[in-house]
Amino acid sequence: MTAVGSLPGVQPGESLRLTGRFIVDKRYGEQFKVESCLTIQPSTLTGMEKYLGSGLVRGIGRVMAKRLVERFGFETFEVIEQRSERLTEVEGIGPKRRAHIVAAWAEQRAVKEVMLFLQAHGVSPSFAVRIYKTYGERAIATVRENPYQLAVDVFGIGFKTADRIAGELGIERSSPRRAEAGLLHVLGELADEGHLYCPRAEVRERAAAILELPEEGIEAALVALAATEQVAIDGLEAGEPVYLKSLHVSERGAAERLGALLAVPATSIAIDRERALAWLEETLALELAPEQREAIRRAVTSKLLIVTGGPGTGKTTIVNGIIRVLEKKGRRILLCAPTGRAARRLAETTGREAKTIHRLLEFNPRGMCFERSQEHPLEVDLLVVDETSMVDAVLFYNLLKALPPAAQLVLVGDIDQLPSVGPGNVLRDLIASGVADVVTLTQIFRQAQRSLIVRNAHRVNRGEPLELEAEAGVEPDFFFVERRTPEEVLATIKKTVAERIPARFGLDPREAVQVLTPMHRGMLGSLQLNAELQSLLNPEGETLVRGSRLFRAGDKVMQLRNNYELEVFNGDLGRIEQIDAEERRGSVRFEDRVVDYDAAELDELVLGYACTIHKSQGSEYPAVVIPLHTQHFPMLERNLLYTAITRGRRLVVLVGSRRAVSLALENQSVAARNTRLAARLKEAAARSF
Repeated sequence: MTAVGSLPGVQPGESLRLTGRFIVDKRYGEQFKVESCLTIQPSTLTGMEKYLGSGLVRGIGRVMAKRLVERFGFETFEVIEQRSERLTEVEGIGPKRRAHIVAAWAEQRAVKEVMLFLQAHGVSPSFAVRIYKTYGERAIATVRENPYQLAVDVFGIGFKTADRIAGELGIERSSPRRAEAGLLHVLGELADEGHLYCPRAEVRERAAAILELPEEGIEAALVALAATEQVAIDGLEAGEPVYLKSLHVSERGAAERLGALLAVPATSIAIDRERALAWLEETLALELAPEQREAIRRAVTSKLLIVTGGPGTGKTTIVNGIIRVLEKKGRRILLCAPTGRAARRLAETTGREAKTIHRLLEFNPRGMCFERSQEHPLEVDLLVVDETSMVDAVLFYNLLKALPPAAQLVLVGDIDQLPSVGPGNVLRDLIASGVADVVTLTQIFRQAQRSLIVRNAHRVNRGEPLELEAEAGVEPDFFFVERRTPEEVLATIKKTVAERIPARFGLDPREAVQVLTPMHRGMLGSLQLNAELQSLLNPEGETLVRGSRLFRAGDKVMQLRNNYELEVFNGDLGRIEQIDAEERRGSVRFEDRVVDYDAAELDELVLGYACTIHKSQGSEYPAVVIPLHTQHFPMLERNLLYTAITRGRRLVVLVGSRRAVSLALENQSVAARNTRLAARLKEAAARSF
C-alpha cells in the first residue's frame, strides 16, 4: 500500500498509525491520502535497530544501534530510559558517551511530545525542534497560553501558522487577542518591506483583510496596543502614522541624538588645510581631484560629513586621506561597517582595524542589547562608517547613542544602491534633511575608467545601454551573453560557472564565483540555481537532510538570519567543513573561524552558490554571474541591476535577454519607504541652533 501526505519527522523503523482516505490517482493508482499521522515506537528488533540508527538520537549511528539491539534485544529502549548504567556494557560506550546518549534520548522524547501536540492541532512537526529549543520544557504550555508568540520567537513560523494553531486551540476568530496579533503582524510585514510606519487607515484596512474582521474591531485592538505601548500612534502628522514601538523610538531617538551631536562644535584643530592636503598628496603619491580635496577639507571641522558616489569615484582615497590627516593631529579614529565582509574590505583598503557595527557597539547576545550607549560611550573623536546605505534606522539609532557629543561622524556610501534590508532609508533621509555636509563624487578616475564593470555600472545608473567593447589592450571584465529562454539561461550559467570562468580566468567556481539573481523562486531563482549548482560543483560527500534542504560536506552555504550566540549574521557566506550525520550536526568555516551548528541551527542555513541581489549588499566577489530574464519582471529595476554589477571585483557576466536588460534600465522607480526621519532631523537641527 502506498501512503501519501505530509509526514515530516517520520524515522525509519517507526510504526505509523495513519488516518485518512483511499483515493485513486490517475497516474499511480490506488493510494492512501494521509490526513494525520501518529508515530509508535517500533516493536520488532529490526525496527528498533533502524529507529535508533536513523540519526534521531544523537550519539547513536547505524553501527552503535546494531550493537545495542544485539546486546539488549527488546529491552533496549527500557535500558536507555531506566537502566542507563548498563549502556557501558556495549563496546564503544563509556561514561561520557552514555551521559550524552541519555540526554539526547530525553530531548528527542520531549521533542516528540511537542511534535504530537502540534500535529494534533494541524501543524507540521518539522517546527518541533525549533519550538523546543526556544522554550524548552515550557514549549507546550507557551503554545497553549499564546500561540501568536510563536510568530515572534521562532524562526520560520509566521502569523498564518500561529493563527491556525490558535484556531485549533479554540481561540475565537473575533478574539481581541487575535486582532492585536494580526495588527502586529501587518506592521511587522511593513517593516520587512522597509517602512517605519503606516497610516492608521491603511493599517486597519490591511489587518481587516488578513483577519477577515470588521474594521471596528481592528480599531479597538489598535487602541489597546497603543495603551500597552506595543505600537505608537503619532497624532501630530496628517494620516496619523502607526509605528511598532521600537521603530518609533529609533526614528525619534536618532533625530534627537543627531540634533544633540550637531549642537556641540567639533574640537578645534590647529591645522593649515592646504598644507595638509599637499602633505597628503606627497604621502599618497597622487594628485587629489577637486571633489576629494573638498571632502577632506570639510572632514577637518564637519560634525557630520556624508561622502557618496559610485564605483571608481575615489571614496576609498578620501577615507584614507581623512584618516591620515586627522591621525597626524592626534584624533582617535574608529572604523566600522554593517557587515563582516564590508568591515574586512574597509580594513584591507585602509590598513587599519575595522569592525562590524555590532562588534564596535559590543552587542550582548544574552541581554540582546549593546553594551556601548550614552552611559558607556565609544572612546572616539572621529567615527567612519562605510557602506552606510545598508544601515537601517534601528542600528543607526544605537550607533548614535554610543557616540560622544563632541565626536565627528563620517558616513560613506552609494546612494544609488538598494536601500537597507532593515526598515528605514537612513542615507537618503540624511541627505534629504539638509543637516549634513554632503560631498557627491561624480568624477571617474582614469584607472577605473578602463574597467567595463565601472563604466557599465555608471551607464546603468544613468539608464544608458551597456558598453561591451573594452579599450584596446585591456582585458575585458564585463560580458553580456544573450539567451532567450529560461532553460537556455540556466544551461549557460552552469557552463559559465563550472567551465568557462575557471578555464579563462583561473578562478575557483566554488570559492570565487557568486551567482546573483533577482528572485528566490522560479527556474532562475536562487532556490533552483542552488540545487543545480550543488549537483554540478559538489555532487558527492557526506550528506545531511534538513526538511527539503540537502547539505553536503564542501557546500557553500549562507546564513539566513542574525545569530548572535554563534556570531554569524544574515548574508554571511561559509563552507561546510564537516557533517556528522549520526550527531545531526555540522561545522561551517566562515573566513577565519569554524562555527558548529546543531540540528535546529542548521535550519538557518541555505546553499550559497546563488543568492538574491538583495542578500549580496555590502559584499564584493571576485566574479559574479547575473541571470536577467523577463521571468524576473517584478524585480527588474535600475538600482537592482546597478547593485548586482557593483558586487563584482574582477569579473561580471550577465546572462539573459536584451528585453530584460532594457526593462531594468527603463525602470528607475525606487520604492518609497514610509519614514519621517528627514523631517524629524530638520526639526531637531532647527532646535539645536
